[in-house]
Amino acid sequence: MFFLGGCLVCWQSTKQKVVALLSCEAEYITAASAATQALWLSRLLGELLGSKVDMVELKVDSKSALALAKNPVFHGRSKHIRIKYHFIRDCLEDRSIKADHIPTTDQLADIRTKSLRKTRFQKMRKRIGLQQIA
Repeated sequence: MFFLGGCLVCWQSTKQKVVALLSCEAEYITAASAATQALWLSRLLGELLGSKVDMVELKVDSKSALALAKNPVFHGRSKHIRIKYHFIRDCLEDRSIKADHIPTTDQLADIRTKSLRKTRFQKMRKRIGLQQIA
């Protein structure tokens, strides 16, 4: 703990807030990047198949990043994020993308991006249709 301007400040809680902010930003930037790629792929697929995809569905496992994307007045956390990452807000407003929360436990991509415990790995493997080869 230390004193700052006559106030007692706990360094640990300050550090936690910063980490939570750096985590929200990272998830927000990742969601914006995923939105860009998903729109590009849906338009390419539409051209190849001669059809149009009305809306791309995006699943985000961070509630704070989703709130940041859906609420353009959420300035406290977003004022220093580069403008190009706010593209996701425009997509949500014009309804070219629909973003919903997905709990981390249901995030199927985790099997490819994280090290998982054996039981979780086996459960996720089954959910995506992979089978063990003997």
